[in-house]
Amino acid sequence: MKKVRGFLESRNYPPGELFDLPTSEKRFPDGAQYRVEIPSTEGPRALEAVLEEADRLGVTIHRVSQGSGIWMLTDAEIRAMCRLGVEAGIEVSLFVGPRAGWGTSAQVRASAGVNLGARLRGMDEVVYATEDIIRGCDLGLRSVLVADEGQLWLVNEMKEAGELPADLVVKISVQMGAANPISVKLLQDLGAGTYNTPTDLTLPQLAAIRAAIDIPLDVYVEAPDDFGGFVRHYEVPEMIRVAAPMYVKLGLRNAANIYPSGLHIEDLAVKQSRERAHRAALVMDIIERYAPEAVMGAVGAADLGIPAL
Repeated sequence: MKKVRGFLESRNYPPGELFDLPTSEKRFPDGAQYRVEIPSTEGPRALEAVLEEADRLGVTIHRVSQGSGIWMLTDAEIRAMCRLGVEAGIEVSLFVGPRAGWGTSAQVRASAGVNLGARLRGMDEVVYATEDIIRGCDLGLRSVLVADEGQLWLVNEMKEAGELPADLVVKISVQMGAANPISVKLLQDLGAGTYNTPTDLTLPQLAAIRAAIDIPLDVYVEAPDDFGGFVRHYEVPEMIRVAAPMYVKLGLRNAANIYPSGLHIEDLAVKQSRERAHRAALVMDIIERYAPEAVMGAVGAADLGIPAL
């Protein structure tokens, strides 16, 4: 194995997992090591609930993300979420629209094909999902989630050509699945702004990815059941140390899968959003107790995808 490990080192990649857990010296542009993200914020009412609960508990939130997709929200709902994001100084990141899991694909409904569900199947889906981004940006959105490297390339090309806002944050979904430093570096080179790692990576694996890339990592420290259901709160101080800059991402164990969301389950979506803010308070207490020196990001930082109204 020495030949392969040596070749990787010659190309500035770690030769294996970094079991010595080196401290990351990389930071967000404002000098912070970590920020807080609340996912599955499915609409204006859910976002209001997150902000209200965070305020009640004294928790700082830097980003909310959504999974149902831009296409599942009306113009008025998107504008409302953007307005709330501007008022709170937080990033609002919405997923792209049509994707394979909700289309006519037979493979994604088979046991061996479920991992393809967030991909874009065929060129028409690429066009549809990118039209979703254009619509969102026209309404003020400045952060989107993508889960297909083809669309990632296209969005970056359109940004460079001035067809999409230059400050658009392109957040890579956990469903992309890249799980090693080389794969994640390729996504960074394609234009990824932040990368959501698989939920089950160990600290040495996270450290190895961090050594190879500069963009922030989005790390589920509590994962939904359909992404493993891991509750890793006590690992967060070490995650921050070795993986900074990172988003501490609070999913929710024992929660219903609500994608695509809507009025028929809005009350449940709102309740789950409130509980995610509560989980964030629990994790913040652990950070303050065991890593009080860790630097949290500022609200309203310039590199956040805060909506533009």
